[in-house]
Amino acid sequence: MDRRNFLHAAAGSALVAFQTNAIERAAAAARSVKDQTPLEVAKDEDYWAEIRNSFTVDRNVINLNNGYVSPAPLVVQDAMRRYLDFSNMGPKHTMIDILEPQVEDVRRRVAKTAGCDPEEIAITRNASESLENAQYGIDLKPGDEVLTTNQDYPRMITTFRQRERREGIVLKMISFPVPPPSMDDLYQRFERAVTPKTKLILLCHITNRTGQIFPVRKICDMAHARNIPVIVDGAHAFNHFPYNLSDLGCDYYGVSLHKWTCAPIGTGFLYVRKSRIASTWSLMASSDRQQDDIRKFEEIGTHPAANHNAISAALIFNENIGIDRKAARLRYLRDRWAHRLAQNSKVKILHSEDPAQSCGIGFLAFNGANAEKMAEILWSKYHIITVRVGHEEYDGLRITPHIYSTVADIDYFAESVEKELKSA
Repeated sequence: MDRRNFLHAAAGSALVAFQTNAIERAAAAARSVKDQTPLEVAKDEDYWAEIRNSFTVDRNVINLNNGYVSPAPLVVQDAMRRYLDFSNMGPKHTMIDILEPQVEDVRRRVAKTAGCDPEEIAITRNASESLENAQYGIDLKPGDEVLTTNQDYPRMITTFRQRERREGIVLKMISFPVPPPSMDDLYQRFERAVTPKTKLILLCHITNRTGQIFPVRKICDMAHARNIPVIVDGAHAFNHFPYNLSDLGCDYYGVSLHKWTCAPIGTGFLYVRKSRIASTWSLMASSDRQQDDIRKFEEIGTHPAANHNAISAALIFNENIGIDRKAARLRYLRDRWAHRLAQNSKVKILHSEDPAQSCGIGFLAFNGANAEKMAEILWSKYHIITVRVGHEEYDGLRITPHIYSTVADIDYFAESVEKELKSA
């Protein structure tokens, strides 16, 4: 066997080793509940115990801040480590010649899960990198208006603020109540804010704050009727709740895969509608030969192959659970603490209970209690991780359990908040 064949064989054997029993057990667990509805499975603690055993999280800590970054199951960690080890055997011929081309398989898998053409998917490091490719890549002139909300992700707002300072564009932000009265109310706020100067719209598919889902398709249709492209921040949406990307009608869509997909930290993707690829500049320089190629948005210089190659293991793990079951479980856990704490007069729930408008992200605000202090106490006294989210219009804690979270974790969190509110 020559050197090249040996290296291919070594890579192949490593790939087989990646398939630990975590994926097999998730598949077996899925078969055991195949006749149950997603809501029934959401309450099946035996099923979720099998999923939970796929993770190696610290059981002495209750992590309710998975919206920032989620842990990866062991099968994904093993894949990442083995790809890194194999890379280090070279690394030029192992990483660049053998592992790096496998990004095409990752692209295909991501596109299949997202529901779009692989030639519209660029593999990136996170949603910020994805979205900034779009935000900086669209030509705008001084005075052109960009429309978004004042609850979009701060980094994305900062990106357009820099274009304001540098190029003289105008960033226009609209407000909306939390929770809003309806999806139609959100749509109307965008429609009313559009002017002849509006040249671009940015909106969240689901906000990183209160977990509000937006009527993306309706807003995109309205914008396209006025020849306005739409960028959608999907950082928290992918593998969180069911949808088909091609059904949304947007022009650009950015995702962090290390959130709800549980892929390695530093993985994401950018969707660009085919008709928009050529006219959109890449964030880092690409040649004119790449003008129509989605891969021009991946030009970031030398980077590890291990991160993006391990995405495939995360996608398979999620497929074996099923997105409908996953979304039902996340809503079930959120409703369990929210319904209990909503009975307390010192509590305000600021996320929508409408399944069309929300999923696993919940938001807990207080009457007469300090949210920042509550977050500190929950950590120092109870070893519960939450995150305080401040905004000019509201303040509170964002609560984001994950599929490895237990009912006991959720109940302990609610009980701890109740104890602290008694003396608040």
